Amino acid sequence: MSSLKDRIEHLEGDLIAVPMRIATSHDVPYAVLRYSPTDEWVMRREIRLLKTRLEAGGKTVVSISLADLLWESIKRSEGLDTVVELERDRGYVEAQSQLATYLSDEDWCPLAQLIEESLEGHDPKTTIAFLVRVAAMSPAIYDMSTLLGDMQVRKIRVPTILFYPGSLDGTTNLRFMDIKEREALGHYLVKIYG
Repeated sequence: MSSLKDRIEHLEGDLIAVPMRIATSHDVPYAVLRYSPTDEWVMRREIRLLKTRLEAGGKTVVSISLADLLWESIKRSEGLDTVVELERDRGYVEAQSQLATYLSDEDWCPLAQLIEESLEGHDPKTTIAFLVRVAAMSPAIYDMSTLLGDMQVRKIRVPTILFYPGSLDGTTNLRFMDIKEREALGHYLVKIYG
């Protein structure tokens, strides 16, 4: 396993290459940069520095906080008071399940829709999206491999990097937030900088 610095350098090289080398196929221009959850503050700093370097090279970088989008989805759905009341009456697991519904069901406010809205008007040839603050989806509010699949269904073509807090088990199995009781999932069909 390479160091975080090596993974960032590899990612940056692939982002500035012509043509860009992050995608495993043209219709899925996404990649995952995995880091240890204990490196969250280091990673936030590295993301800012990477964004600055890419912008200095002529790219537009849009940082999208999944934490902010979670709150936006709650607001556009039934509101925080409803979630709080549900947790009080039926427990955390039920409230978490309701959040998952807000983020995935087209009748509410899907996360992929919010990302699509955030990238509206951005040129895929010059823009790169960074999905950050992913830990907000912990412990099991919304699965990140599902998000990438939902983005593909919506045909989001802006090259997107998911900054993933977790561990790598093998070459494609990621364990969100490195929660030991959680199964490492192996259905990531994108390039992983692990």
